[in-house]
Amino acid sequence: MPTNATDAALDGELKPRDLRDTLEVRITRTGNQLLSSLARVLAHVPGSEAGPLRLAAALGVDKVLASRLLKAVRSTDAVTIMHRAPGPEPLRRVLRASERHGVPADEMQAACAAVDAFEDLIRTGTGDRSGLEAILSAWAPDARRDFELRRKQAAFRAVSQLKGMQTDVFAEAAIFWPSADGKNIDVVWLKSVAGLTALRPGVTIKLTSKRGIEAQPTTGRHPTTLSGEPVESVKNTVIPQFCSEPTPELIARVVGESTHYLLERARLGEPIELVLCEVNRAELPRYVPLKLGRRAWASSDISLPAQRCQFDMLIHPDLFPSEQPDLRVYDTAILGLADRNDSARDIDQFELLETVDHLGVGVARFGSSDVPRYREVLEHICQQLNYDGSVLRGYRVTSSYPIYGSQYAMSLRTTEPPS
Repeated sequence: MPTNATDAALDGELKPRDLRDTLEVRITRTGNQLLSSLARVLAHVPGSEAGPLRLAAALGVDKVLASRLLKAVRSTDAVTIMHRAPGPEPLRRVLRASERHGVPADEMQAACAAVDAFEDLIRTGTGDRSGLEAILSAWAPDARRDFELRRKQAAFRAVSQLKGMQTDVFAEAAIFWPSADGKNIDVVWLKSVAGLTALRPGVTIKLTSKRGIEAQPTTGRHPTTLSGEPVESVKNTVIPQFCSEPTPELIARVVGESTHYLLERARLGEPIELVLCEVNRAELPRYVPLKLGRRAWASSDISLPAQRCQFDMLIHPDLFPSEQPDLRVYDTAILGLADRNDSARDIDQFELLETVDHLGVGVARFGSSDVPRYREVLEHICQQLNYDGSVLRGYRVTSSYPIYGSQYAMSLRTTEPPS
């Protein structure tokens, strides 16, 4: 008969839940050992309470290692120190350097044992440090945030090379305004790209807008420029005064419910900025019975490898009163763009730490540290369309290294038709 949880696991007698509990116990025990033993060792090192620079000088290590070590020993729980702690080898360097400061032998022995247990946990419990971080990310918000960011950053680098392009910022805004007919909603799309760079010659860059609908519309989609011209009839669809020079040329191609904007001659290695605006009259029905359980939604689809993305929803006060949008982030890899009202796509959601921020009311409050001249662009659009930008209420989602091919969808409950 097995004598402990580890023997039982080897004999195949533990259920998956038991194995998970066993690993959690190991992580907690090892974290507590590290936390207590390293703190006792550092208490004998002069300057450890003064900050990473003094500690680095006292130990003869670099300040990055010293800073990470201090963050680890100042943790309040086992999971946090396991996330923050340097690897086993850097910790052993710290212990060897600490010996000359008169650390008692029993305290040094306890710290070395804790580091050995840490290394064994990584090797036999999770396979590698990345596997450990994946587990810790489910238990601690800080660990999860760091885990997500590093993995998304690695994905950005890989996709940028494969696609032959990248951009510093990819931003979109959907402005919802009542249509003149009183029955529908006009949707105005602002698309802004900053620091867009072709990494190899011959790359075509594409931006797309699309109306997501469940049923065949009664009228076709007819996107226009700010001046009211069909987008496919103009030579260039950008707003030139907000673009880099020479002005990039975006050519529109309308295919059914989708409009593709193509930049066919991107300059190799030269970052550009471009801004375009697309106006869609009577794009959505203004009233949908609540009993249908439908939601009005718009989405920003990450079609460019980007270091930052920003997605705004700006809404006229007469539309969706008192409603706050929710957010879903979809994986579009197999089934393409998701319809927010299709419950079958619920399984395709990414579980990410992304949130919606309420910006308040009025264009003056919609500034952005990511998008150049953002308020000025919005004011220009409102002026051209004769909109009162001071009444718009705004919501924003931002993300660092958004996952290429993901879809950020904000939605609101529909409005009951007037009696």
